[in-house]
Amino acid sequence: MAGHSKWANIQHRKGRQDAVRAKLFSKLSKEITVAAKMGDPDPDKNPRLRLAVKEAKSQSVPKDVIERAIKKSQVGEGDDYEEIRYEGYGPNGVAVIVEAMTDNRNRTASNVRSTFTKNGGNLGETGSVGFMFERKGEITYPATVGDVDAVMEAAIEAGAEDVESSEEEHVIWCADTDLSEVAGALEAALGESESTKLVWKPTTTTEMDLENMQKLMKLVDALEDDDDVQRVTTNFEASDEVMAQL
Repeated sequence: MAGHSKWANIQHRKGRQDAVRAKLFSKLSKEITVAAKMGDPDPDKNPRLRLAVKEAKSQSVPKDVIERAIKKSQVGEGDDYEEIRYEGYGPNGVAVIVEAMTDNRNRTASNVRSTFTKNGGNLGETGSVGFMFERKGEITYPATVGDVDAVMEAAIEAGAEDVESSEEEHVIWCADTDLSEVAGALEAALGESESTKLVWKPTTTTEMDLENMQKLMKLVDALEDDDDVQRVTTNFEASDEVMAQL
């Protein structure tokens, strides 16, 4: 299983539920507002907004919160937001990509740099770790949706590139530019997905022991606590024994 998938599972198990949930809703709402502002407020006519709404629904964001986020785009909110990607290194040289959405570039850059420094990392230049990742579409279904062969067949028909299946889930990969189309075809064949989003998929990984994984979790938690940070991706790889001890 890829590093970012393990990280999602860690986050799910860890808890801090109420605070994490509120912050997640805020980040998803901001993405919806910006997506609606950049295109059409109708999700059916705006692929980015459609994906943002779909991801929000998969995270149980209430319908009224989603509608309110779209309406904000029509009254001027979201005008000043700028999307910025930061790249750096965490413990043991693990690669870290930080995606932010901010109305104050200087504030965000200062906060991100400080967070890296305080948690044993180093903020690098743009491109310093990006070459270790590929931009991909990721569509996730529970294992109960079908067996490996059935899901693989549906994925091939939909134009996907690869499928990774485990006891818990099927993760279907496609080109970033094909995500909306592939997700639509899969929905027709398999039903509603658990998650549909653009991600940075590691092409090379960094092996982490327990001590470095604990340090990495502190760094990622601190980054994600920043209101300007939308998501954090790393390229860690860890043994089942290490994961079990976290």
